[in-house]
Amino acid sequence: MRKLKYLSVLSLPVCVWISFQSTGILTFLPALYLFGVIPFFELILRVDSQNLSEQENTLAKKDSFYSVLLYLMLPIQFGFLVYFLFHIQEAQTTSDLIGRISSMGLMCGVLGINIGHELGHRSNRFERFIGELLLLSSLENHFLPYHNRGHHTNVGTKSDPATARRNEWLYVFWFRSQIGSYFQAWKIEFTRMKIMKKHMFNYENKMLQYSILHSIFLGSIYTYFGLVVLIYFLFAATIGILLLETVNYIEHYGLYRQKRENGNYETVKRKHSWNSNHVIGRVVLFELSRHSDHHFKADRPYQLMETSEDSPVMPTGYPGMMLLSFIPPIFFMVMNKHVNKALQ
Repeated sequence: MRKLKYLSVLSLPVCVWISFQSTGILTFLPALYLFGVIPFFELILRVDSQNLSEQENTLAKKDSFYSVLLYLMLPIQFGFLVYFLFHIQEAQTTSDLIGRISSMGLMCGVLGINIGHELGHRSNRFERFIGELLLLSSLENHFLPYHNRGHHTNVGTKSDPATARRNEWLYVFWFRSQIGSYFQAWKIEFTRMKIMKKHMFNYENKMLQYSILHSIFLGSIYTYFGLVVLIYFLFAATIGILLLETVNYIEHYGLYRQKRENGNYETVKRKHSWNSNHVIGRVVLFELSRHSDHHFKADRPYQLMETSEDSPVMPTGYPGMMLLSFIPPIFFMVMNKHVNKALQ
């Protein structure tokens, strides 16, 4: 029965469907759920710091349920996206329009980018392909080459645009991380082509492939639905991207690796990422909040993620910390003392 808890991710599509079918305040239900209901209950519910036993770990590793659940998010995500494209112009008020666009945007972030990230670490090409399609729904495919071969290498250093600096405002970080990661992704692919002794714009260049794919995707939306719907989709995709960058912000805020005398940085350890063992956020985000373990062993499937004593812990769950980050002075006041403790 332990595995059935991950079905709670379906609570978000349910909220989004209610948003699409409603007017008024209910069009903002997904946002109220993610940034209101979940943070509230994570403040009052007990955290779960237990790891799987050796036997449970072996069974979970072999159980196809966990991967099939991720695969099912692909038709759900694109089903909602197609419905959004067909019906978004039916919103009768500006408030309803904003609510439904934000709801689709949260789907793009939680189902599109987050699950695309999980599958992007898999060795199986089929699974990585599903991850690429999910990332397409937010136009965030450059995330894969940058994240896997840039972020995981440079995390906790000034070379990594997705490592938030101490006292850096979230709204500055959004631009620095997204723009920096995009150009790093191109650099990574150019370097890969050079090692393969191929032209930098060879068809095997992933960033070239993604750029063409995005152009076809956006062109198709424009052709079949028109400019207005295309703009609405771009707003939704942007919300998904900003959700990703807000998660990036809290995951490594203020944590840096020490530089050795030889000029190299210390090995990435669990202490270089923020953890949270608050249950609701963990399962809705497929254990993303056990982030220290993710950087310690990037290809470990989400159901096997562990927590350890040397992982720095945030005062509440990821949704609550994201909400707090929207008010930088308060976020700094809360988190800087935790940063000081983590760096001791």
